[in-house]
Amino acid sequence: MLILASQSASRRAMLEAAGVPFEVKTADVDEADLKRELIGVPGCEVAKILAEAKALAVSVGLPGRLVLGGDSLVEVGGRLFDKPRSREQAVEHLQFFSGQVMHLHSAAVLIRDGVTAWRHCELAKLRVRRLSDSFIDSYLYKEWPAVSGCVGVFRIEALGVQLFEEIDGSHFTVLGMPLLAVLAALRAQGELDG
Repeated sequence: MLILASQSASRRAMLEAAGVPFEVKTADVDEADLKRELIGVPGCEVAKILAEAKALAVSVGLPGRLVLGGDSLVEVGGRLFDKPRSREQAVEHLQFFSGQVMHLHSAAVLIRDGVTAWRHCELAKLRVRRLSDSFIDSYLYKEWPAVSGCVGVFRIEALGVQLFEEIDGSHFTVLGMPLLAVLAALRAQGELDG
């Protein structure tokens, strides 16, 4: 059975809906420390490195088990953004995103016995509409703290869809995992029937 090295409720929900049997084991990885070492590295590559680190950390002591790690990064105006640490920071992020194009990098990595079997990253481009301060306040009143664990300060399956005027990319990628590519990789690894 697949091991998911992620705390993401969205990734769990996608795998469950797709009928993939899995269990969750979360990784103890200092993402902030890794990101400091990766300044200047393209967003998709950073997301793959973080996903790989999570899967690798979980795979230790699980011989023969296939581990799926995932990570999503938001890049706006050349800056990488983390999950907001406070509601005040969420306001700052949303004000910065207003009227800009958000690049959402969603990566997935499969590791077995400490060896990377597969790496993949997809990009979605989300055009953020102009957001008024009153909208931001109202939005966070309704969505906080649910969006505190979301890079980009949104849940596309909830009120977060109201942030955008255009989305170019896979819905699954926006949710936080390139699901179609993951399913193909799981079939190639013998974890799912072909």
